[in-house]
Amino acid sequence: MATRTSKRTIYRLRGVAPTVDTMFDALDVDRLEKAHADLRFPERLGVPALLITGSFEQPVAGWCEEVFITTGIKVSRPVNRSAGLLMLAVDGEVYAIGYDQGFRLLPDRIKDHRFGLSFASRRVDPGRIRDLVSHSPGGGRTDITLIPGGASVWSLGVVEHAQVVRRLGGHLDDIPLTLSRDNPAKISSVEGGVGLRLRLGVEGDDLIADIRAIARVLREEKPSPELEFVEHVVPVAAPDLLTRLEAAFDDLLGQERDGRINAAVPADHWDDYTAARAFRARINSDAAGWATDDFDLGYVLGRARVQRAGRRVTVLRERTVTLYRHSRADRSDEIWASGALRWLEAEVSLDSRRFFLMDEQWYEIDQGYLKTIRSHVERLITGSPSVDLPPWVLGETERSYNASVPDQRPGYVCFDRNNVQTALHHGNGVEICDLLSPDNVLVMVKRAKGSDALSHLFSQALVAVQTLRNSPEARERFAEKVAEARKGRGLPENYRPTKVVFAILLKDGTELTADTLFPFSQVTLVQAARTLEAWGVEVEVVGIAPAPPAAGSTGHPRFVA
Repeated sequence: MATRTSKRTIYRLRGVAPTVDTMFDALDVDRLEKAHADLRFPERLGVPALLITGSFEQPVAGWCEEVFITTGIKVSRPVNRSAGLLMLAVDGEVYAIGYDQGFRLLPDRIKDHRFGLSFASRRVDPGRIRDLVSHSPGGGRTDITLIPGGASVWSLGVVEHAQVVRRLGGHLDDIPLTLSRDNPAKISSVEGGVGLRLRLGVEGDDLIADIRAIARVLREEKPSPELEFVEHVVPVAAPDLLTRLEAAFDDLLGQERDGRINAAVPADHWDDYTAARAFRARINSDAAGWATDDFDLGYVLGRARVQRAGRRVTVLRERTVTLYRHSRADRSDEIWASGALRWLEAEVSLDSRRFFLMDEQWYEIDQGYLKTIRSHVERLITGSPSVDLPPWVLGETERSYNASVPDQRPGYVCFDRNNVQTALHHGNGVEICDLLSPDNVLVMVKRAKGSDALSHLFSQALVAVQTLRNSPEARERFAEKVAEARKGRGLPENYRPTKVVFAILLKDGTELTADTLFPFSQVTLVQAARTLEAWGVEVEVVGIAPAPPAAGSTGHPRFVA
């Protein structure tokens, strides 16, 4: 009999000891009472576990009043949504799974907010991203991309060092889950953010085995190279630094509004935000608070500003913003409530360092930028080149080296200064490449003593690829040149470049590595590579081996420049 699975969202909890008593103590009693919750203790799982079941009842649906106003007909229909929450401890960690509205019983403060995202960065296929939610610090902007068929992460236009990824979904790489037991080749998908949504085993033993498989991935594996930037923007953890940041933010809250504090929807409650018809903010007041049809940043900041210095952040953390299904903002229409601080984002500087507040968590912005650039450069510079280039005799010019390659490596064609001219690119035309490999890879060659030469090289590649992609005339002219050079053996029909190789002789033969490449060139290389990869063009960077001049040589080039 086939094993049963069900698509669920699982959370990992933080600060909750693996005992039933501690699990219960972590919950909000008011929320349990509102759901008329029943508690049970499922012993058959063989691990500490707590099951809460209940329902959120609304005697009269919010739309009934509107129907009466519109039609004059009185309608009374109740709303009753079931809620189930299973909490269980596996190998010392506590997890929770919600059923229907059961996830609303789980307080946000005990969720591990990086759990689902960390798993997705390790197991989602980077070439088949289906769901990406990213946030640009400082602007309050959230970009949501949904692609049912999947796409490469770089085709989505992610600026990895300038955006915080909040949710990532796509096709799941192979992992021994219950889902794949009967059919190892079966393709599944996963969505990772605060929680992790995927198909889990329904039988108790299967569920626990799946949780262990997920934990093993997080414990033993690193993020896939194309997705490791997701984890470069890491939360600030040092207590003394957090204290300084909170003090600086408290001071900022006491100043007039100047754009450094913005509103942001909590990442894991976007659906609640879009469903809400009313918002009520209660900031340090027992009164009814302030009800509006959207989150009112001005009201929240105004109330925070009048609080005593040193108390402003605490007040925003403790006081609430509540979302309602109906504009009347009645308690029976409540969707979700959270601390007001979750709705704010801010940028704060300490000395020369920049920090960003999002979802009540501080991140250091520039720290992730340097890690991202470095790791991408390390991936691009390969020690096993796909192109076979001869050593560069020190003293030769770039032009003479390129001209010598076809003599030493049959099948290569030199196009250095053999430009393609079109109606758009008249005059000197466009230099498509320095060398064309036997398998039609564009090879860009440069001897570089500084970053300016490499910037020109990377720009050349962008112009060349863009020209071949978008200009039929350029493709035709280039194909004619290739056919002439190869004596009739031209390019494939409808040729478009799929790979670019940057071949570099650094300085006077210094080995090309992420340590020796000029810092500014690392930035421009990554920018060019990201653009080319978004166009579906693979990028590789290789160092050309140096060779000393032959004995008795004057060091002058063998070919006239």
